[in-house]
Amino acid sequence: MKLNKTPYKLLFALLLSGACLFSFRAQDATGIAIQNPRCELLVNPEGIDALQPRLSWEITSNVRGTDQIAYQVLVSSSAEKLSDNTGNVWDSGVVKSDQSIQVSYKGKPLQSGTEYFWKVRIWTNKGESAWSEVQHWSVGLLKPADWQAKWIGYDHAFAWDSVSKFSRLSARYFRKEFSSAKAIKKAMVYVSGLGYYELYINGSRIGDQVLAPAPTDYTQSVKYNTYDVTAQLKQGSNAIGTILGNGRFFTMRQNYKPAKIKTFGYPKMLLQMDIEYADGSHSIVASDDSWKLTGDGPIRSNNEYDGEEYDANKELTGWTNTGYNASAWIKPEVVDVPGGYMSAQMNEPVRVVETIKPKAITKIANGNYVIDMGQNMAGWINMHVKGDKAQRVELRFAETTKSDGDLYVANLRDARSTDVYTLKGGSEEQWHPRFAYHGFRYVEIVGYPGVPKIEDFEGQVVNDDLQNVGSFETSNPLINQIYKNAYWGIRANYKGMPLDCPQRNERMPWLADHATGSYSESFVYGNDSFYAKWLDDIEQSQKPEGQLCDVAPAYWNYYSEDFTWPATYLVVADMLYDQYGDKEPIVKHYASMKKWMNYMRDKYLKDNILTKDKYGDWCVPPESPELIHSKDTLRGTDGHLIATAYYYRMLTLMKRFAGLAGKSRDIAEYDAMASKIKATFNQTFFNAKTKRYSNNSVTSNLLPLYFGMVPVEDRKAVFKNITDKILIENKGHISTGVIGTQFLMRMLTDNGRADIAYRIASNTDYPSWGYMVKNGATTFWELWNGNTAAPQMNSQNHVMLLGDLLVWFYENLAGIKTESAQGFHKLVMKPEPVAGLTFVNASYKSVSGMVKSNWKKEGSSFSWEISVPANTKALIYVPATSAAGVSESGKSLTGNPDVHFVKMEAGRAVYRVNSGDYSFKSHI
Repeated sequence: MKLNKTPYKLLFALLLSGACLFSFRAQDATGIAIQNPRCELLVNPEGIDALQPRLSWEITSNVRGTDQIAYQVLVSSSAEKLSDNTGNVWDSGVVKSDQSIQVSYKGKPLQSGTEYFWKVRIWTNKGESAWSEVQHWSVGLLKPADWQAKWIGYDHAFAWDSVSKFSRLSARYFRKEFSSAKAIKKAMVYVSGLGYYELYINGSRIGDQVLAPAPTDYTQSVKYNTYDVTAQLKQGSNAIGTILGNGRFFTMRQNYKPAKIKTFGYPKMLLQMDIEYADGSHSIVASDDSWKLTGDGPIRSNNEYDGEEYDANKELTGWTNTGYNASAWIKPEVVDVPGGYMSAQMNEPVRVVETIKPKAITKIANGNYVIDMGQNMAGWINMHVKGDKAQRVELRFAETTKSDGDLYVANLRDARSTDVYTLKGGSEEQWHPRFAYHGFRYVEIVGYPGVPKIEDFEGQVVNDDLQNVGSFETSNPLINQIYKNAYWGIRANYKGMPLDCPQRNERMPWLADHATGSYSESFVYGNDSFYAKWLDDIEQSQKPEGQLCDVAPAYWNYYSEDFTWPATYLVVADMLYDQYGDKEPIVKHYASMKKWMNYMRDKYLKDNILTKDKYGDWCVPPESPELIHSKDTLRGTDGHLIATAYYYRMLTLMKRFAGLAGKSRDIAEYDAMASKIKATFNQTFFNAKTKRYSNNSVTSNLLPLYFGMVPVEDRKAVFKNITDKILIENKGHISTGVIGTQFLMRMLTDNGRADIAYRIASNTDYPSWGYMVKNGATTFWELWNGNTAAPQMNSQNHVMLLGDLLVWFYENLAGIKTESAQGFHKLVMKPEPVAGLTFVNASYKSVSGMVKSNWKKEGSSFSWEISVPANTKALIYVPATSAAGVSESGKSLTGNPDVHFVKMEAGRAVYRVNSGDYSFKSHI
């Protein structure tokens, strides 16, 4: 293949089970500068247990119409071999293909504990790239026999602990000294500490992750992390130590509602270090009963609901170094395995991702001080303090305050949300918790010596370290603040699993809270590996008969056999395919999805109507501001209608999934069932005279319309009932709950009423997202009336009412959307220049590259700057009165080889464009 060489860059990433591990730029043939490699998503690029990694790369170019036509990947057992362009593990050869994401590794079988090196080059219609920089991955421990370590712990409370409804269990400290007589070439640690752990070697903390490993149902699966610790080891004597926190393993509420709350036991640890010496020999350091253990350290109690208590006078100075006197420590027990299978953590670690300073500190009537962070957040406070030995400082956390400035904690239920630090005295001390986090904006300081100052405190934001992939700004400050609230709410509820809230005694991974929400979130954060992991959690909650839990991991025994909540299983898998071009989760989970669908069909589908629904259209705006749930039957939606419409919708997804999973025989069955359900649904719920479904709630009409169940001839009439309901009865306000809100904004826009969607988005009176902002919210509330409802259910940081709002922001207002499920390999860019906005600026870092859409209206002039990534194409809709009035970069489109006119459609000139940057102008 002979090609011209033209400047462009190559950015690529290794994907393993849906997790992007590396990204870096490779030098092209003309010497464009190379950016340093960076590992963004894992603790480090080690320890994968995927047998068929998937590779991706991104081409960036300043030349329009750059398309990949071939690639070659080399994988080798050493960097030296790879530098000679030898792929002794895999040489793909020159593959004629435009595929640049999800390229499956097809080399020799990968071996446990083995390191691999790889690089790629591509050919495009504009030239050939140089080989990329060399990167690497290493395989974790693939088989149970690879583990020589034993689970160790102490299945008892210590004398100072309390195991009760409000448990106080101190952290456990483990240590081991060992000697390495030879020169060390490489050392790897594989570790799982349940619930949470920190790892130390020779006095150094290993890694910057917190709250590790990712939480799971430990009876089903256990995550381990892998670290390259070569730099921390030395020839001679070494010491290794771990601290175990309780996390979700030793649950916060013991002996309390045992039928509801799942418990796992006391904390335990599995650790294995593989040391490779310079002479090629190996040795293993593994957890067993030769280690030492104590619980009599500074962390006296820790749990996510109540906080952490730390006594600096109990610090174990030097315990992670050699020579420490551990004679008072005890021998750990070899304990039972947790039960779940071991797998490498492929989703991103939780880290401290940002620090923020308080906005104010105010003295309140009781003499204490209250910090205002200015932002509802999830994480903890890092405190500087100086005082006398044994002085206690309490930090009490809350989302809001009362009128007198004191904390409002009623909505936390029985979560105590308090950290306690006992000073050792003398010089300034600095502290933050290790194994507890809080959802808060305000912090009451009790017992602080002296007058606390702003510079004594900082908020550390703690969440999964996902890449921020989106930006969004409009001419309306309210819309911008709503977007910011969503940004903060989403990140606060990422804790190795998607939570409902980060503050009260719940913090559960409810399925419906992140259904379409996961789609909205994907425009803000690169959440592919995060949600691929969650699909595993959901599958692991499945009972043998097929039921799925309403929360996953199944920490609560909530098998209500509702349909809409577990349907999230399919919705998230579909999102991963659409947004990331990743069909593997669908293939992996197809059998269990089908099992669940069949279970619900066999038990609850009666005469083609699904007769089981528990939650309805959860949290519709109530008619009275102090209510949690509406009592007006006209505001609710028939549960059988919701469940049946949803079942129909899931059948359409299963039909798609069957094709992707190679189960084509199932397609006819799904088609036949969907046809029967659709017919019976309309016979049961549709009034042919009034053109209304059921009680005419917005959700009653919206679901069948958006799901394609309404007879073609009746669609306009049904849509008119929706708009009449919104504009006349609800005076332009939202009236949908969790279910309807997932489709509302797109349904309105798809049917030509983006103006109504914008009105709903920009309202500031009750009920609306703007009402939350107007009343001081900096995240999303659980309830539309979260400022007035009864405290037992008015979390100030929930994402379940997010619905499809951010999808609408990006796909409709900005006009950034994938045309097909190929990871934005093809785009549809169709902005909605609604009245009330004069500009929208948005960008989205897709797996295929950066997409940008910046439009502006000035009088009758419309200008639009877009960026279409290399190796992609876009169908664009330019608002215009005629194609003749559209220009690009100040020039007529006649003869432009990269812009091809398609048609005029509903006030837009439609074009096919090649990759590149464009600047369009038109008259509207």
